[in-house]
Amino acid sequence: MAKLSLAEQAQEILRIAEKHGVEQNFFFITTFKRYQVQIQIANDLEKKIKEDGVLVKKEYVKGRENVYSHPAIRDYNRTTDSANKTVSTLIKIIMALRNGTDDNKEDDPLLKILRGESL
Repeated sequence: MAKLSLAEQAQEILRIAEKHGVEQNFFFITTFKRYQVQIQIANDLEKKIKEDGVLVKKEYVKGRENVYSHPAIRDYNRTTDSANKTVSTLIKIIMALRNGTDDNKEDDPLLKILRGESL
């Protein structure tokens, strides 16, 4: 099974959502956009933490230094927690919109791509 990049997964999610008419739903659109922003923020924070290291030094007026965990770690954890909640909401929206269809939920292409599986 080939892994898709995040951008490829996003495009595939939108393609399949459009095929099933889900992409017109206001809640799907806004939640999916919000999730994409959260993922980008998390990626940027992760990159910054990797560049600077997990520990940073803070210098006081008299030249004394103290070591702290990188302040972006807290923001990264909050962002990923929010993104996880957003994706849960997104899946609930999709399931609610898909209720009543004849598609086998195990083979549902939209849910497969959300799991990162190739079709």
